[in-house]
Amino acid sequence: MTSDFFDLLKRLNKAGVDFVIVGGFAGIIHGCSYVTQDIDICCDFSPANLLRLQKALAKLHPVHRMTPKKIKFELNRENIPHFNNLYLDTDIGQLDCLNYINGLGDFNEVKKSSVPIKVEGAKFFVLDIDSLIRAKKALNRPRDRQAVLELEAIKKTKS
Repeated sequence: MTSDFFDLLKRLNKAGVDFVIVGGFAGIIHGCSYVTQDIDICCDFSPANLLRLQKALAKLHPVHRMTPKKIKFELNRENIPHFNNLYLDTDIGQLDCLNYINGLGDFNEVKKSSVPIKVEGAKFFVLDIDSLIRAKKALNRPRDRQAVLELEAIKKTKS
């Protein structure tokens, strides 16, 4: 794991955020060679979990990446229900927080499709390779089709 991404994930873990690593970074964990500029996670979008996420990121000056003026990331009990996804820029990298993964379902389904990994004593959940392939196929973008080819080849070598 790159050090900035690992730092971001450790902060989430330490704060007790319930999440699963998905997307390109999950592919890298499984052995893919492509490069990603962000971390995609699927997380529980309950108020308590999102407030833990906010606390974990507070010192990293998070802003909403998809807003023209890069609005500061501030959650409260009133605005939390209005969010389905969060696309954030932080001082140490981009973090995309999703509550639904195409081809798999909501956070509970994604969590069932994950496997635990340990890195430097920290435990993380990452989407298993079969579920990652399903999700990439559902997105069907050119880069996802390329990732599917690589993930399927990796899967064959591990069988």
